[in-house]
This record gives sequence, C-alpha cells and structure tokens, in this order.
Amino acid sequence: MRTLTTLTLLFLSAASFAQKLPVAWEELTAPDFALAVQQSQGVCLVPMGVLEKHGPHLPLGTDVFSAREVSLRAAQQEYCIVFPFYYAGQIFEAKQQPGTVAYSAELLYMLLDETCREIARNGIKKIILVNGHGGNNAFLQYFCQVQLASPRDYVVYAVMPSTDPETQKTIAAMRKTSFDGHAGEVETSTILAIRPDLVKIELANTESGEDLNQLPLKKDFPAVQTGIWWYAQFPNHYAGDAKDANAAIGELGLASRTQSLTELIKAVKADQDALHLQEEFFKEQSQPLQTKVKK
Repeated sequence: MRTLTTLTLLFLSAASFAQKLPVAWEELTAPDFALAVQQSQGVCLVPMGVLEKHGPHLPLGTDVFSAREVSLRAAQQEYCIVFPFYYAGQIFEAKQQPGTVAYSAELLYMLLDETCREIARNGIKKIILVNGHGGNNAFLQYFCQVQLASPRDYVVYAVMPSTDPETQKTIAAMRKTSFDGHAGEVETSTILAIRPDLVKIELANTESGEDLNQLPLKKDFPAVQTGIWWYAQFPNHYAGDAKDANAAIGELGLASRTQSLTELIKAVKADQDALHLQEEFFKEQSQPLQTKVKK
C-alpha cells in the first residue's frame, strides 16, 4: 500500500509538470507550489501599487491592476510565480483624497521586508518587485539598498516595466491629448484594456487635470526635493485629460511592457552574479579590516 501511494504521488507530480501550472501564487495547490518553485527556477514577481485616487473616473487600485496584468502576462511567457495584489506602497501625497490607504513608513518597510523573507523561506531566492506606481520609486530604491544591511540568502530586484521607444511613438501618434500623466489618456486606456467595467469615462471631464503650479520654486529649481510638490501641481490627483482614452492604446502599452518584463525574467533566471556578490559582501562586511582590494 505504501509503495502504491508513493508511485501514485510520483505519477501525480509528473502529471502536474506535464500540465501548465498556474502562475498566480494563490491559484496553486500546496503540492503544485513546490513544482512551481522548481519550474520557475526560484523566481517570483511581486506586482506593486497603492490604493489612491486616479481622477474621478478610474478605480483606486489602478496601479495594482496594471502591474499585476503585466506580471501575469510575462509569467505566462516565461514561467515564474506571481504574488497576489500588493497595494501597501508609498502614498502619503494622496491622504487628503477618499479611499487612500497610506501605511506608516515603518510598516511599509517592515511589511515588504517580511513578505520578501517569507517568499524566500518558501524556496524562492530571486524576487522581482514589479512597480506600477511612480510614488513607490524612491521607496523601492531605498528598500533595495537596505538589503545590504544584514545577510540574506535571496536577491531582490525592482523594476518599473517601460514601453519601448517605437511603441511610445505609435502611442503618441494615436493620442488626442498633448499633456498626459496620472489617470490621463494613456493610463485610462490601460485600464480600458484590462478592466473596462471599472472605468467611468463619462466622469473624466468633471474635474481638472491641469498643472496648477502652486509651487513656482519647484518649476524654477526642478532638482529641489519637497514632499508637497505633487499636491502643489495636481491636488485633484489627476494629470491630463482622459476623455479620449481607448483600449487599443492600452493594449499596445501592455504588450510592450510585458515583453520588457519577460526579457528581464529570463535575465534574472540566468543571473548568478548578484547572489554571489552579496555573499562575498556579507562575508567582508563582518571583517572590514580584512577586505582585500579588488583588481
């Protein structure tokens, strides 16, 4: 009976490999998760966004919808595991708007750190943070740098997938508006391609998406950093005019960003340098007086 059970498990495992495993973490069974880690070569994508206002017409989870859609598409082309919606990002600049969830700075770091540690504990040693929200950029740069604070057996990569130059030109030619930004024509087109049922395009013109330029100093000295700059320019949390958005533009951008992320997944799978260099660094970190000059 024991032998039969073992053979059955082996058969089921082989059958699972023969079938296409789900890419979404939450859709995997526990036995298939172990197979997925092996098939993904230990790579996981964490699609990141926030809950924030996107003009009067787009859902609060726009950034997460976009990041996860690109992640799911890329993972289906180059197999890896995709973590569930991750909306705990930096969004203090939108706390005055309804629906915003802005966790404390300490919790933001701790939650992402714990999440990465738990992902790694499950056998995944290469974690790609796929960012869909511009307000996360500085936070993720800092987070990646802090990975060197103490030894760990995994590597964190962070990226905001970009649209290639040729596709950008095509999209620019298709656009009806000259100024486009947060919740504008292109981002609205993206959600029209992903979740058209959540877009209330008839509301796009009910609020202004113009730059109100309430902080001239920032215009005169763009390199100067101040936390209030976004509120000074776009207090309605809307930058552009989305009334002419269309799904075709959104699909072009999604396809380009998916291809970019797919290529990155392949490169991360092949990367043997980052973890090796981390291990070397952590060893030298513990005995800095014995660090040798590299040649």
